Amino acid sequence: MPKVSRSPEDTHAIGAKLARQFKPGDVVALVGDIGAGKTTLVRGIAEGLRIPVSAVASPSFVLIREYHGGRLPVYHADLFRLDGMPAAASVGLEEFYEAGGVVLIEWANKIPGVLPEEYLEIRFETIDPQSRRFTAQPHGKRYEGRPWLA
Repeated sequence: MPKVSRSPEDTHAIGAKLARQFKPGDVVALVGDIGAGKTTLVRGIAEGLRIPVSAVASPSFVLIREYHGGRLPVYHADLFRLDGMPAAASVGLEEFYEAGGVVLIEWANKIPGVLPEEYLEIRFETIDPQSRRFTAQPHGKRYEGRPWLA
């Protein structure tokens, strides 16, 4: 069932609540337009995992950031600037998939084949300048049965 956010603060709160459900090794594809709130959701997830929100920044220019010190480590990737699978492979996402944390990938849909067989997809749809609709789509049994956006 979709979840609607009416502000960046709502998006942050949705992320914090969502974080409670994460398990070691979860991979999340964050799919949406520029400015849809992907990094804001990641900040909320970090807070929900007890990682200082001040540590979270967009990984656009470094490709992947690591956040430690919370319930689970967070590996936050941004594939927007990458061009194809060879460039994505150079980031080494596969090692993060097995590192026991939560892997959050902005623009995961940009490069086919970059995601593991099982992952959670969260789509961001812009309704108006402040409002967003989020839809969670589990891919694989690992992600089924959890009330992602309840």
